This record gives sequence, structure tokens and C-alpha cells, in this order.
Amino acid sequence: MTTALELAPAAPTSGTCCAPLVREAADPAAAAVLARSFKALGDPTRVRLLSIVAAHDGGEACVCDLTEPVGLSQPTVSHHLKILVDAGLLAREQRGKWAYYSVVPGSLDRLGALLSEAAR
Repeated sequence: MTTALELAPAAPTSGTCCAPLVREAADPAAAAVLARSFKALGDPTRVRLLSIVAAHDGGEACVCDLTEPVGLSQPTVSHHLKILVDAGLLAREQRGKWAYYSVVPGSLDRLGALLSEAAR
């Protein structure tokens, strides 16, 4: 009877087992920014909120305009928006009683550039 160990290929005995890097890997600071953005966008509601804000006339939306499209209460929507603000994807401006949100200029372009760079 043949065992699984006998069928496994032999481990390399000389040389390196891995290909060398052909370009610079993400530095720790860029990786931290990218991870924070991914974490913020790791929830479908936050992806929708970001998309809804970006699609609004003038590129900004009041929190009162965001509760109905996602079907959540205002406090829950505000929590999700805070995470997007903390990740640097949205900006918040208080106008009287209401908070208005807008996409941080260049934030989505920077995220796209970091992703493109990581994929090369």
C-alpha cells in the first residue's frame, strides 16, 4: 500500500523556493491606509452609502437623504458614515441640525492607484 507521504513530491534541495521581488512592495504606511479603506468598504451598506453620496447632485448628501435608500435608522447610517469619514473616504460638514457628506477629493483615485500598484 502506498501512503500519501510516498506520493508527495520531494522538496527542493538546492536554490530558492520562491521567485524574487521584481518591484517594490507596499510600504507599511501605504498598506495601513489601504487596509483602513478596505475595512471601511468591507460592509455592503458602507459601499452603498459611498456610492449614493458620490451619485448625488453636487457630490454631497445630507444624512437625512441616506436613511431611506439603505433602509436603516439614522443612528445606524450615521455610524456607517463615521467609519467612512475616519477612513478618509468621506468628509462631513455640519450645517445647523443636519450633517452633509461628500466624497473626499482624490480619495477614490488614490485607492484605485494603490490597488493598481499592488496588482502590477
